[in-house]
Amino acid sequence: MQLKDIIQLPEGRRLEFKESLPKAIDLAKTIVAFANDAGGELFIGIKDKPREILGVKGDVMELEEQIANIIHSHCHPVILPDISIISDKSKSVLRVKIHRGSQLPYFLKSKGKNEGTYIRVGSSSRQADVEIIAELERQRRNISFDDEIVFDIEPEDIELKEFSQLFLEKTGEAITPNTLKKLGLTKEVQGKLMPTNALLLFADAESKRQLFPYAKIECARFKGTSSAVFIDKKTFEGNIAVQAELAYEFVLRHINKGAVVNGVYTEERWQYPIIAIRETIRNAVVHRDYSLTGKDIKIAIYDDMVEITSAGKLLPSIDFDDLEARQSDVRNKLIAPVFKKMGVIDQWGNGLKQIADELRDYKEIKYSWEEKGIALQVQYTNTEYKQQQELQQELQSELQSELQSELQSELQSELKKKTLYSKTLQFLNKEELSRKEISLKFKQKQISGHLANIIRKLESDQLIERSEGELNDPNQKNRITEKGKVFLAILKKK
Repeated sequence: MQLKDIIQLPEGRRLEFKESLPKAIDLAKTIVAFANDAGGELFIGIKDKPREILGVKGDVMELEEQIANIIHSHCHPVILPDISIISDKSKSVLRVKIHRGSQLPYFLKSKGKNEGTYIRVGSSSRQADVEIIAELERQRRNISFDDEIVFDIEPEDIELKEFSQLFLEKTGEAITPNTLKKLGLTKEVQGKLMPTNALLLFADAESKRQLFPYAKIECARFKGTSSAVFIDKKTFEGNIAVQAELAYEFVLRHINKGAVVNGVYTEERWQYPIIAIRETIRNAVVHRDYSLTGKDIKIAIYDDMVEITSAGKLLPSIDFDDLEARQSDVRNKLIAPVFKKMGVIDQWGNGLKQIADELRDYKEIKYSWEEKGIALQVQYTNTEYKQQQELQQELQSELQSELQSELQSELQSELKKKTLYSKTLQFLNKEELSRKEISLKFKQKQISGHLANIIRKLESDQLIERSEGELNDPNQKNRITEKGKVFLAILKKK
């Protein structure tokens, strides 16, 4: 990529621009952070705001040597930079490329490991805390947090009823001490089997809560496009094997399913790409960083967006900007294979490809991701929401005028005293009901002739309609129409 193209890119995890050579300590922080993370490139001689190639001042070769000396004298373990000079007309820019290191964690010599370790958070370099340093050390040893042994809990004290039932259902295998050992969920220490963190995470809620009270999913449906008012909220804190599916079902309850015409056929279509959302939730559970205390997974549903936030930075080898590539990396080396065996994740590297494939059919949905501190946030945003709201308001205005003239007597009657007419409509505004279910709402064992006439009248007035199915099927549901919703809205205003 040429320099003129590079300067159009935003600063981020792997890219930073400096107008001139920064202070030695600041340069070292950036270099250390790159080495501890996914690597990166620092360009010196480029103004950030507005983005402009200024070039470096002074002897370029001396600056190159100065940078190498700063890195050598301030950073530990040894970091070998790739420093090159890029010429643009009469200007020279220095490129300092740092590869991800293998001797993690890297830190400033003057501050030591506990105070001088830095990581990339978005486009900045931030000091790592004890939990992050511990994770970097695990990465150096090629082990994962879920693989670590828990010494103060006996395996027989851990409740696995839910997980055992689910594992048997999905794999046909019973959970036995030998199964747990083969899965790596227990480890032998001096002739005795001890549980791992992974086993605790698969345990029933009470057992899991002892060590991992934060290993849960918080789901919320908000009113409108802000988080000011809850419509519904739910916490899923059982074993992690069931959390993803429960959270996915919560999302389905709070997004709409409509119909689209495809040629001569009418097909059902969800408001959002549900396969992509399911994969994102599964990724959040399988790949989140369980070593981070006090941080859970959050799923927020707004009128215009579904947002999923998971604890832990994006793994260095994964690039969410390239969904088409079959990328594969695993943070939790015990949890991921168990999910794979249970069929929750079907093939390494296939999840992001599934997201990309479904998004092609949802042109109106914008997929975006961002690292928020040490959390990863994914958003599915309906870009047509504002336009849809404007059209909805126009339609409601037209319907109100139409209704107030067509159903003036019914409106006047209901304003004086609510009857079965509006009460039936209110029931159907909450859920689809069969005629029998409507009668039970009014504590009628059998539908009365008067109620049957009311239902026919609501149908005739086009305030309700029958759902798909056989015409004379007693279980056929009735549902409120858009016109019916406007009728109730007028009553509420009056």
